[in-house]
Amino acid sequence: MPKYYEEKEEEDGRACGGVREDLRQCLLESACVLRENKSPKQCLREGHCKSLQVTFFACKRSMVSVCGVFSASGL
Repeated sequence: MPKYYEEKEEEDGRACGGVREDLRQCLLESACVLRENKSPKQCLREGHCKSLQVTFFACKRSMVSVCGVFSASGL
């Protein structure tokens, strides 16, 4: 069960840290890692914890501002 909430402080100080931690825990506790002895990276590629992966990437994508991209390039 994910432990991430919007008002929760980021544990590691990085963007989307709560979702990142939930994704990490999900992978480490998955049958793929525990029973099949595969790496978390390999399990992620096989589709385990897909909903948390999508949530994490959506969170990271939301951190990118279109306005920031244009102002950084000097346009």
